[in-house]
Amino acid sequence: MKNDRWVFYKDAVPEDNKQGVVKRVLAYSDDLMCVENRFEKGAVGALHHHPNTQITYVVSGKFEFTIDGVKKIVTQGDTMLKKDGVEHGCVCLEEGVLLDIFNPYRTDFVKD
Repeated sequence: MKNDRWVFYKDAVPEDNKQGVVKRVLAYSDDLMCVENRFEKGAVGALHHHPNTQITYVVSGKFEFTIDGVKKIVTQGDTMLKKDGVEHGCVCLEEGVLLDIFNPYRTDFVKD
């Protein structure tokens, strides 16, 4: 799907981590990537960091996010910025969907 102008949801392959999160890599190019993550209540996005800048938009649900050691509760419409290298993670408090935008794209998310 790299550099595809049109990416239809039905064609985006869901990746189930078997721990309550289903990830779908959507449109992306060398410098930008859009990823949907569907969380079940109680699912955890473990603390991690990566060399990509990331913006997360809460499409639905309720999450407790930790970014650089600071915890906050976020809900629909909230947005978080995570600069490259900053440790972050979340716990899903109410089933929901997160939309992640990465710069540059996450090479570990695709098989090019």
